Amino acid sequence: MTKYEKEIEVRWSDTDPNRHVRHSAYYDYGAHVRIRFFADIGFDSTKMSALNIGPIIFTEACSFIKEIHPNDTIRINMLKGKMNKDGSRWELHHEIFNQHGKCAHITLKGAWMNLGERKLTVPPIELANALHQLSEGDEYVYKMGS
Repeated sequence: MTKYEKEIEVRWSDTDPNRHVRHSAYYDYGAHVRIRFFADIGFDSTKMSALNIGPIIFTEACSFIKEIHPNDTIRINMLKGKMNKDGSRWELHHEIFNQHGKCAHITLKGAWMNLGERKLTVPPIELANALHQLSEGDEYVYKMGS
């Protein structure tokens, strides 16, 4: 299994009037890590454009666990969930941590699209293999307090 993780400094523009990170920035952090992962395994935007494929998202949900504040440095990982053997449909997870622990968990479900035909497709085997080699993750389960 391959652990994939990036570190990011929280920017002032990521915050809201409550002086913590705005909800939509969490999704941006996850997207940044996914795109970096694809680039790091040799499937940057130029390569995907040449292959005429791209990732699409059907659902994306974030569980907000702890606040993230300006000046925090956060770590975001990418983990695999359920996935077709050929990598055509997938579930991915991102966990976001600051110096105090886990702050959020993002789960998304998606697939690959042939951008010319606008239809779902199977990715190149190298891309599917890289996704299958990610460390495994699970959906976050929120536990009600008393």
